[in-house]
Amino acid sequence: MNIHIGTSGWSYNHWEGVLYPPGTPPYERLSYYLPHFQTVELNSSFYRWPRLATFKSWRKRLPEGFLMTVKAPRGLTHAKKLYGPEKWLQTIQAGWHGLLDKRGILLVQLSPLMEYDYDRLAYFLDKIPWWMRTAVEFRHPSWHREEIFQLLEQHQTAYCIMSGAYLPCIFRTTAPFVYVRLHGPDHHHLYGGSYSDQDLSWWADRMREWQYQGKEVFAYFNNDGGGHAVRNAWKLKELVY
Repeated sequence: MNIHIGTSGWSYNHWEGVLYPPGTPPYERLSYYLPHFQTVELNSSFYRWPRLATFKSWRKRLPEGFLMTVKAPRGLTHAKKLYGPEKWLQTIQAGWHGLLDKRGILLVQLSPLMEYDYDRLAYFLDKIPWWMRTAVEFRHPSWHREEIFQLLEQHQTAYCIMSGAYLPCIFRTTAPFVYVRLHGPDHHHLYGGSYSDQDLSWWADRMREWQYQGKEVFAYFNNDGGGHAVRNAWKLKELVY
């Protein structure tokens, strides 16, 4: 199956009683996640990039066929805004080598304060190794223009399709794979709410369409509050598979 469905992160106190029993130590939470999903989007890497030993440890714990997507560090995307990316990319590559066959996609979420800058994005994409599959999530509206979509296509980099409050949901595929982040259905609060079965059925249809086109699909729920992401991911898997 080339449709991968999971959640953004796996360790939340408010998932106790939903995904893992109350009182489960943080280290053991991943063990409860793995039987349910075959992919995850690592979000903690955005705040603090893990050590190489941590990536290697995850690789040993992840089952065969499991893919870990990793979010690029905010030092690169928000502090530097992609300026001078070489040092950061060296660090990212080291972690990527630690995951080996368990690596999924590198998610590069740009700052909502970073406006359109074609040359800077082009330079960054040129520096990414060909073997590192990458998706870019644009949070400032100035990026949504044809020349950016074409630039992504040239580099086989996925445009991140977003669902969430105040975010445009643009169905543009620019790589051999499709990357979707489902931030919640609440129209006024990002990361809020739970998708209805009707909403999820609609998304399942879109994913099967992409699959029919020969695309690999990665979809992650980021509406973690109240365990909504877990329940929505379970339901979408049921509808797709």
